[in-house]
Amino acid sequence: MAQHSQRNGDMNKLEKICVFCGSSDGNDLAITDAAIKLGEIFVSHKITLVYGAAKIGVMGTIAKSVLDNNGGVIGIIPAFLKKKEVVHLGLTELITTKNMHERKLKMQEASDGFIALPGGMGTLEELFEIITWLQLGLHQKPIGLLNINGFYNDLIKMLETMVRKGFLSMDNYNLLLVDSNPLNLIKKMEEFKRPELPKWLNEDRA
Repeated sequence: MAQHSQRNGDMNKLEKICVFCGSSDGNDLAITDAAIKLGEIFVSHKITLVYGAAKIGVMGTIAKSVLDNNGGVIGIIPAFLKKKEVVHLGLTELITTKNMHERKLKMQEASDGFIALPGGMGTLEELFEIITWLQLGLHQKPIGLLNINGFYNDLIKMLETMVRKGFLSMDNYNLLLVDSNPLNLIKKMEEFKRPELPKWLNEDRA
């Protein structure tokens, strides 16, 4: 997939970043530490956190980090989860949606980019849906994978297998920006060159 060449000095403006991550804490303290650090970096870079509004797990950790440092946090949660007492009620803004589909759409609309931290099935589902939307030209926002302690090594290997087996192009493989260092990852996202629409999918297509 060809990419637009950006003018010298052009950077993606990342005022709001949506973070996908686990509603559990996991058992690797490095992941908790990374979530805290990422929250601090968001505040120092004047980036508002957009996330799934939970007060538990890695989700709750990064939200607390941002709020503790006087940063902004937008939580987006479907009504059925809001009733289950997992919602964080101390956020800068809380948006309630009708269902999970509307939640993901609101997250995409509210954000300038996306970062996936370690998580489970839900995190992977959110990550791959937002990559697919980028691949289809539904948005042109950068997507980062924060690979803490090699958490996503096997996932990256699976993507490489998809390339080798002919199911994933290198251009689309490269849409996912990967780094173990949060500052480096944000820099990659700022420098991300927006892809052109694939030839078979253009604005004139009915």
